Amino acid sequence: MLEIKTTCPYCGVGCGVLAKTDGQRIVGVRGDPDHPANFGRLCTKGSTLHLTTTPYGRALHPEMRTSRADGRKRVTWDAVLDALVDKFEKTIDAHGPDSVGFYISGQLLTEDYYVFNKLAKGLIGTNNVDTNSRLCMSSAVAGYKATLGADAPPACYEDLNHADLIVIAGSNTAWAHPILFRRLEDAKAKRPTLKVVCIDPRRTETARTADMHIPILPGTDVALFNALLHWLLWEDGIDTAYIRAHTEGFAELKTAVRECTPAWAARICGVNESQIVELAMLWKASTATLSLYCQGLNQSACGTDKNAALINLHLATAQIGKAGAGPFSLTGQPNAMGGREVGGLANLLPGHREVTSAEHRAEVATLWGVGALPPFPGRAAVEMFDAVKRGEIKLLWIACTNPAQSLPDLRSVMEAFANAECVIVQEAFRTTETARLADVLLPATTWGEKDGTVTNSERAITHVNAVLPAPGEARHDWEIVGEFARRL
Repeated sequence: MLEIKTTCPYCGVGCGVLAKTDGQRIVGVRGDPDHPANFGRLCTKGSTLHLTTTPYGRALHPEMRTSRADGRKRVTWDAVLDALVDKFEKTIDAHGPDSVGFYISGQLLTEDYYVFNKLAKGLIGTNNVDTNSRLCMSSAVAGYKATLGADAPPACYEDLNHADLIVIAGSNTAWAHPILFRRLEDAKAKRPTLKVVCIDPRRTETARTADMHIPILPGTDVALFNALLHWLLWEDGIDTAYIRAHTEGFAELKTAVRECTPAWAARICGVNESQIVELAMLWKASTATLSLYCQGLNQSACGTDKNAALINLHLATAQIGKAGAGPFSLTGQPNAMGGREVGGLANLLPGHREVTSAEHRAEVATLWGVGALPPFPGRAAVEMFDAVKRGEIKLLWIACTNPAQSLPDLRSVMEAFANAECVIVQEAFRTTETARLADVLLPATTWGEKDGTVTNSERAITHVNAVLPAPGEARHDWEIVGEFARRL
């Protein structure tokens, strides 16, 4: 038996795993005691990872069909790649580079993300490459960029051990990020004076264990955060020296929250005014305040505003840039952060650069050795499928995600699949709803077979090691894309 270090692929905590193998299969897993995210702990999902490494339903060889009336047939890698190159070349020649699109995934490795990005933006010349991370993390991205200038969470897990006050908003951390919650429980046990406040419409497991639960009505987070800032403004709870030295636009923010009293917010949020004031008093008294938030803030029509309002609260009180303090967005998928770092969204370039910046485009074009990069953002996730439905995007390449089951408005998504000239699905399992609809199926490796890196919520990069060889004719995601790009 051999134990190999790798990383859990389930959530953004990024726990280290030791996978035990007999060379043919993964027979068990345990937490890596040396990994700084989990120190040997695993949740129920992580501890049963080996049970997911089943041959059932695996895509083991390329498949393709020439007509929607026919079923897919097994073909060679050479045949399928040459056919795709021919199809892409003719489509781009006839309709331009924006007639193709790539929809990828926060479960890809960073290297996979990077190669897809380089293929689309650098070689083909389209920014139509987006990810399922758009569905959960785009509000966090926009919120960080609007307030801090970069999509870079300024906190880490170790801050749990130094905070006086932890505010959990829109996150059932106990269920969604259990190992991180265990670390919070440890911090609370060592320092009973640590206060934990949970803001959530539901009385979740996280809310039940908090010192204080504020059950606001869904969608009223901005009113709550603005009321907290209002109280802190008039009760001398802000840090004017920090504001002068490190921020801009505070006068406008102060004007914006002038009428946002706790009483006003209490009516909107459906909670007692006294709860809002109590949280404001805790925030003022705290020397280190850490906020943890997730999809309750992000998956919303006003998600960017919710993120910005909370981050502004940290900036106004100097609760950032020191141990135990900061606004900390918890990532949902294992490598949504890594994908964002290498520009895996339709409006980004590698290293937190912007496609709309001439300077950034020139820098990346020089790095890649290509001509000018496209200057306008591509289609975001839902927009991409709408463009396919309208016939504007002819060829759609999907990798490591299942939009036929996970996207909103599935009827519209089904229409997009029907209207596409060709849907290419790069997937480890041929049994997903999306794989069943594919015109071309490219078999890819999955967890336990891949080698590369992932970035977790606190921006720690972990090397993922392959435990088993690729089954059948499956290839690594970056390998498939790289070979296609060379032929193209």
